[in-house]
Amino acid sequence: MHVTSVIDGTRFARAAATRQAILDAATDLFCRNGYRFVSLRDIAAEAGITHPALLKHFAGKEELLGQVARRLDASAAAAATPPDALPFAATAHRQDAVPGHAALFAALTGEASAPSHPLHEWMRDRASELRARRAEALAAGVDSGLVAADRSVEDEALRLTAAWDGLRMLQQYLRDRVDVAATLDRHQELIARPLGWREPGTHPATHPLPPAPPLPPIAEEPSAAETGYRTGRERRAKIVDGAMTLFAREGYGDTSLLDIATRVGVSKSALYHHFSSKDALLHEVMRERDRRIDDRGTPDAGASAADVLRSFADGAATNEAEQPGLIELYAVISSEATPRTHDAHAYFEHRFAVALDGFATLLRAAADDGVLPPHRDPDHEALWLLALWDGLQYQWLYDHDTVDVAAQLRAHFADILPETRS
Repeated sequence: MHVTSVIDGTRFARAAATRQAILDAATDLFCRNGYRFVSLRDIAAEAGITHPALLKHFAGKEELLGQVARRLDASAAAAATPPDALPFAATAHRQDAVPGHAALFAALTGEASAPSHPLHEWMRDRASELRARRAEALAAGVDSGLVAADRSVEDEALRLTAAWDGLRMLQQYLRDRVDVAATLDRHQELIARPLGWREPGTHPATHPLPPAPPLPPIAEEPSAAETGYRTGRERRAKIVDGAMTLFAREGYGDTSLLDIATRVGVSKSALYHHFSSKDALLHEVMRERDRRIDDRGTPDAGASAADVLRSFADGAATNEAEQPGLIELYAVISSEATPRTHDAHAYFEHRFAVALDGFATLLRAAADDGVLPPHRDPDHEALWLLALWDGLQYQWLYDHDTVDVAAQLRAHFADILPETRS
């Protein structure tokens, strides 16, 4: 009996060690290459075992992803926070200390917003739980004077969670410009002041404001292929539309050119006539998305910087009502492309940098106009706005009924660009 127990114990220890090696390998590969670009055979090779041996421990890649995500989340769980501080920046510091946490959840937040993703329901419930916990922390902050009493803790929790998600995403592309914990620390200071607060003795501008500085359009110029015969242009547009739908629903990694050709009803050779590679097609899909955004129009030529910023909420409402598929496409591909090896990584790195610089330009102009209060730093506000907007779109994809992107953006602008003295 004693010998049998020893043998059983040894087998159990070996099985546990193998399982741990598999989880470690999956964590490393998912974070480095992205979930959709990693196979079970890749994980088995990284763990130093065979594919059949891996299947004795895990039924498939979906189960592994769930285990990895839950393990990383538990490792970064919140610790006790002193009563004289809000917990958010400290939590971000702990998350940064867990290898792989930031990269995996930056990718998962957008990827899993697609209902077909294996962790969609878990990530949806996680987002709801995070908002509830953060609302409790903010309510405690109101009681202790760390959060202004006129702030809605539910709305603040939603915007905080959204911006936090967005910051994690931006961190994967703009590593030298995004410090999540430091940005949250600054936000904690700002919400201690009432909504629309201005320093005593400062007032909103009452004189006519100058026009906003011009910002370049998002979309690139049309490619030469778009100037050919009408039949070719129509077929090309049909391919782009089909790819846009499949990339949003299934992700870029899980969609093949054959899938797209089948959906559109053309041969693979016909598709190759218009696009030499999947990378070229993805680039055209993202350019088409940007063109549709530009086509929605721009604010009046004489609009001030603050007016242009406030108009973003109307643009968000239009996107939500008329082009929800573009929001999902953007969320899925921008999250999937966080690994530097992804075909679209450089595209998003450039796009986020341009957007951040554009927001900063508008906010500096609003500060010069006397609309952005002096205690608000335009660079911080630009980063927070970009992260908030993207994060609200993620939250909306998980919860259409509760999250109103435009309303939350309007509330944010009412806070940072007050039109009357508070």
